Amino acid sequence: MARPGTTPSTTQADAPTDDGHTTGAAPAKAPQPGPRRRWSALDVWASVGPLAVFIVLFVLVVSLRPAFLGGGGLAIVATQAIAILLVALGQGMVLHVGSIDLSNAATALLSAVLLAKTLGPMGAGSIVLVLILGTAIGAVNGLLVATFQVPSFALTLGTLGILQAVTLVVSDKTTVYASDTSLLTPMFGTAIGGLASAFWVGVVLAIVLWALLRFTVPGQSLTAVGLNETGALFSGVRTRAAKVSAFALSGLLASVAGIMIIAQAGSASSTGLGSDLLLPGITAAIVGGTAITGGITNPVNIVFGALTVTLIPIGAAALGMPSEAQSLVYGLVIIVAVALTISRKRVGIVK
Repeated sequence: MARPGTTPSTTQADAPTDDGHTTGAAPAKAPQPGPRRRWSALDVWASVGPLAVFIVLFVLVVSLRPAFLGGGGLAIVATQAIAILLVALGQGMVLHVGSIDLSNAATALLSAVLLAKTLGPMGAGSIVLVLILGTAIGAVNGLLVATFQVPSFALTLGTLGILQAVTLVVSDKTTVYASDTSLLTPMFGTAIGGLASAFWVGVVLAIVLWALLRFTVPGQSLTAVGLNETGALFSGVRTRAAKVSAFALSGLLASVAGIMIIAQAGSASSTGLGSDLLLPGITAAIVGGTAITGGITNPVNIVFGALTVTLIPIGAAALGMPSEAQSLVYGLVIIVAVALTISRKRVGIVK
């Protein structure tokens, strides 16, 4: 019985008796679902912004130089973007956990040199070798970062120097030519929809990574670490394993980029194709909407980020701009693209 001046609660049932029945109070009402989340203009832009930026730039180039489209301009951009895309996808996974990998471009170049030296004698085994090596390099980076709490910027900068030195030694400071590239010929020798098959390999990998982050427990663990590592740790997330996984993926994708370098050029050197992938790779990931603060990455948008980064110098050259003007345009467009594609609502304070 309720005390004077009070009324029986109608929102919570009385405690059950020994026979399993309640003492008569009305059962609690089920909570009503809240209103559905509505997509704002900012949410839509965060989703399609990288694609929109690429389309605007491409249309601008075509309108100023119509021959660019008729001359297979899109196919050229896609072909040149492949190595950048693969490095950027790996960089995006590391950025997703709030770290950075300055060594994955060097891993790609070392993989290309090793593949060029071993593809002829070992065949498909050399491809497996460089994939394992790249993954191992990334995993060691991640293990050192997670175990010893070394800042990823400093550690991977050191790894970058080590890998560059190893590449010089392995290549003997010269260009290394692959004796037999028949296994890799279909990557650039065949096309789907007018674009090289190698580009579609990158697109498929981007979709796989998107599904990993969105639908799997390991992917959600990566997101949790990137958004709030301390909170993820107290929630039972294996933060160390998540970091190692992110860096291992970066190394693996860098090795795939090295394979594509050999498939495209048939050779590799410390100053040749692939030697300048670091900054374009990071830029493509950020232009693709990846938050440098962690926790926000859409690998599919990184595809358009890589295309945008590749289109800028190609388009500037097609328009007849001198090299000095190309660098100026490149820097300005990257700044604008990043400003337009980053999602400040979800990131919060941009540092």
